[in-house]
Amino acid sequence: MSLLTDRTAVVTGGAQGIGYAIAELFAAEGAHVVLGDLDGDAAARAAEKLGGIGVRCDVTKASDVDALLAAAEDTFSPVDVLVNNAGITRDATLRTMTEDQFDQVINVHLKGSWNGVRTAAAIMRERSRGSIVNISSLSGKVGMVGQTNYSAAKAGIVGLTKAAAKELAHHGVRVNAIQPGLIRTAMTEAMPAKVWDQKMAEIPMRRAGEVGEIASVALFLASDLSSYMTGTVLEVTGGRFM
Repeated sequence: MSLLTDRTAVVTGGAQGIGYAIAELFAAEGAHVVLGDLDGDAAARAAEKLGGIGVRCDVTKASDVDALLAAAEDTFSPVDVLVNNAGITRDATLRTMTEDQFDQVINVHLKGSWNGVRTAAAIMRERSRGSIVNISSLSGKVGMVGQTNYSAAKAGIVGLTKAAAKELAHHGVRVNAIQPGLIRTAMTEAMPAKVWDQKMAEIPMRRAGEVGEIASVALFLASDLSSYMTGTVLEVTGGRFM
């Protein structure tokens, strides 16, 4: 029996990168996967490869998140696993960052995750089971220069995770978070070489992580392997800033 056989798993920001890697592993472990993404066409193409469905979803809009989870239920079954992964960056120094750049990042990461937790929890608590995995970041632990918006949002996700975990534990719903460090994606590989080298120098394992290494931790938290864990924050960083 695979770890997620016949469970319905919804992944936001699932069309590429870490989100797609999580969905791919979940599908390999027997899950029915539903990918939500702002790029609906990309979500549909990605989901087709995995035997799932793709839905256009702006996570900042509660109505879009409602529709995403409704599509999951209509196609497969009520959501068993939700991964709040959708995210953006709008990096700038505190002096140059605009109010709009701050609001965009907070809305996508923090409000988007809250929309997902709130909507999924309402479904899961009625069935007395479910797992929610929120994707935070190492930036939410230590703060990064040029990321007052992103670091604040990712730190907020930790607080959201712990508060929701306390509210939902007696309903059989678990809420946990992952804090990735430097993970090799198209976005991070576009960094200037000097910035990349500086980050690499901070990692005791002396390498960047791969998207599959985040996916495997998400699988652990989504599955019954972590049945006695809620409100936890797992760092997947190669030892950086331990």
